[in-house]
Amino acid sequence: MAVRDLLYLGNPKLYEESSKVKHEELEDLKSVIEDLADTLMEFRDEYGWGRAIAAPQIGVMKRIVYMHVNEPVVLINPVIKLRSRRKTLVWDNCMSCPDLLVQVKRYRRCKVEYRDVNWQKRSLYLEGKLATLMQHEVEHLQGILITQKAITEKSFALRSERAYLK
Repeated sequence: MAVRDLLYLGNPKLYEESSKVKHEELEDLKSVIEDLADTLMEFRDEYGWGRAIAAPQIGVMKRIVYMHVNEPVVLINPVIKLRSRRKTLVWDNCMSCPDLLVQVKRYRRCKVEYRDVNWQKRSLYLEGKLATLMQHEVEHLQGILITQKAITEKSFALRSERAYLK
């Protein structure tokens, strides 16, 4: 439908918790889902990266995530149910602060439960990069940004300085 403007780091709306999608809202939110897809693909074309986007990043305070890795997946009201005991350190990035990398700890594996666009209950078991991605997106729905998850005050880097990161 349309490429929407992204909200960037510093915008107070990014720190708000999103509300759950109700079944009766689903039809009205299909255009938002299309906008999420268009916005992600445009961002990917411009920056060369980007695998998922949460509705709050375009100013829609609803619990919706659009992910496109090998194929598109829409997650409505996603909830992370299971997490591995072990965590991993990652240099995380975000479309809402595209030039910034932040080192955070994430669970290595997780299970996410959600509803699809047909309101069917679904679940995904994720590990590695997909698990860390899903944790990042669900945090957006909770109003949590990567800057709040930084391990230390030295856990920040510009993308242009990536070569120096361990």
